[in-house]
Amino acid sequence: MLVTVENGRAIEVRGAPDHPTTAGTLCTKVARYLDRTYSPDRLRHPMRRVGRKGDGRFARISWEEALGEIALRFRQIAESADGPQAILPYSYAGTMGLLQGQSMDRRFFHRLGASLLDRTICASAGKAGWGAVVGASMGMDVEEYANSGLILIWGSNPVTSNLHFWTRAQEAKRRGARLVAIDPYRSATADKCHEHVALLPGTDAALAFGIMQVLIADGLLDRDYIDRHTIGFDALAARAAAWTPERTAHTCGIAPEQVVRLAREYGTIRPAAIRLNYGLQRARGGGNAVRAIACLPALVGAWRHPAGGALLSSSGTFPVDAAALERPDLIRGSPRTINMSTIGDALTRLADPPVRAIYVYNSNPVAVAPESSRVVEGFSREDLFCVVHEIFRTDTADYADILLPATTQLEQTDIHNSYGHLYALANNPAIAPLAEALPNTEVFRRLAARMGFTDPCFRESDDDLARQAFRAGDPRVRGIDWDSLKADGWRRLDLPRPYAPFAQGGFPTPSGKCEFWSARMQAAGEDPLPDHVPPYESAASNPDLARRYPLAFISPPARNFLNSSFANLPLSIAEETAPRVEIHPGDAAARDIGDGDSVRVFNDRGSMLAMARITDRARMGVVVAPSVWWRKLAPGGENANALTSQALTDLGRAPTFYDCLVEVAPA
Repeated sequence: MLVTVENGRAIEVRGAPDHPTTAGTLCTKVARYLDRTYSPDRLRHPMRRVGRKGDGRFARISWEEALGEIALRFRQIAESADGPQAILPYSYAGTMGLLQGQSMDRRFFHRLGASLLDRTICASAGKAGWGAVVGASMGMDVEEYANSGLILIWGSNPVTSNLHFWTRAQEAKRRGARLVAIDPYRSATADKCHEHVALLPGTDAALAFGIMQVLIADGLLDRDYIDRHTIGFDALAARAAAWTPERTAHTCGIAPEQVVRLAREYGTIRPAAIRLNYGLQRARGGGNAVRAIACLPALVGAWRHPAGGALLSSSGTFPVDAAALERPDLIRGSPRTINMSTIGDALTRLADPPVRAIYVYNSNPVAVAPESSRVVEGFSREDLFCVVHEIFRTDTADYADILLPATTQLEQTDIHNSYGHLYALANNPAIAPLAEALPNTEVFRRLAARMGFTDPCFRESDDDLARQAFRAGDPRVRGIDWDSLKADGWRRLDLPRPYAPFAQGGFPTPSGKCEFWSARMQAAGEDPLPDHVPPYESAASNPDLARRYPLAFISPPARNFLNSSFANLPLSIAEETAPRVEIHPGDAAARDIGDGDSVRVFNDRGSMLAMARITDRARMGVVVAPSVWWRKLAPGGENANALTSQALTDLGRAPTFYDCLVEVAPA
């Protein structure tokens, strides 16, 4: 990202044309980053709450007052009978850099002895499933998709959320590749693919097993690759044998011939590539769904070719030195771990001792965490001391006792790995911080000093931290030091070109092979093979609930929002117009709902108001609510997470946002 600055003010943001992945193009959201940076709604000064929690009324104070009050309250809680684990940090990926996201902050809370946060809200189910088979978050080089012959885009809408992969997929299409979208919703991406497989939510593992069954029955396997580079084929084949095209089609809600055609194409077109994403892991069986899909490339030997195989995330390719950045050696005692995806329960009824203070940064849990009625109940507690460090007065910020102004990417130093490409990146600040905004690293340095933490690591600068970000001596970062990275902006990891990570096996698993059957999973009490784990909420798995709430509900990203980021900017809101729920004409007619009607979407957990859009983009029996709207900017003050549950996935303890039954009625 290149920023043009004139007289200290950023006047243009554009993609770096020399960066091979970005290639001069930014997505819809980031292309408007100046609207975010210079928004009149930016928080500019520290503030203290003066009204009731949730009212969003604050009075300006100084940084000295703010830090003094935070340190005092933290010290009082730490010295109480409940101890420091009654204090909880809450953060995720609002700022994704290795410095502003996971360095000085972790050191501070480790040294304090606060509760640990299990950061699960996005990707942990998929990471666990992929890791069980492949070993680490590694896969294809995104640039190689341009050379693929077949691309399965599975659980992803890259037109909205992965533009730089989509440009490679389009190039492959122009060269004759076949593109297939696997998604319950006919997204903008699915519209541009040769075929759309509109399976029911939570049935992705069943489809993967159906593909395996046909591959095995038709002999469309790379036996040499299987013999040399995999473990557990016979056991996997025995499990797949039960997934006939007919059973698969019935489970997924598609036609048997679609299963057969997809499998035969995958088994015969070379090179065959899969780009899977996190949509498919947000159901009860999400971890096992990723496990099942991760088996497919090895079955057909797709990994032999740089343009074959699959990619979920490339983050594990980067040798990040988390221990150096986060300093877990500072942890005192054995603090408990609280799952961020069940923060509603943690703040209201389950934590013992109760959470008495929460420090929120890089996240907006009141808007994005599941079962938001429970989350709001927790944040409304008058006995909960709440600090929020933010760019805007978000839904969560309204519940803060102390509200601190944060910097944007244009105003802070950072170093980034990637989960979509193979380049390390320097984030050089382009402008000075606006008003009194401070980055996370600086706030936690100052807080550490206030708390009397004298460890030398709390005096390290951002440059010092950046020099520790990658493991020194790892051959993948040969030639990448912080000073050169700052000067160049980006550098590719020292990996072969073309990059085919598992062409000769060498998987980062204990066996060094692709593990269809996993001894590690068995030792952890899990099924050593992947399986189809049905949703918590579906007509097949919970017919009694489905009689009351017959529609599956998914809330994929709105094109102009990034979860709840950008969702307060006027242009983004104008382009999204209003919260909407897309519903199939048959489902709408049965409920006397017209296009543009105001409707209520509801279940036992809550309800939201939305505008109905009648469209066959939503398959029969599934309704789609592009998200995440801020609650206070939505009609009725509720968003999609009024409906979602705190139930967790089979692996990775992740949320099940797309495992949800609802009913829709005229409002």
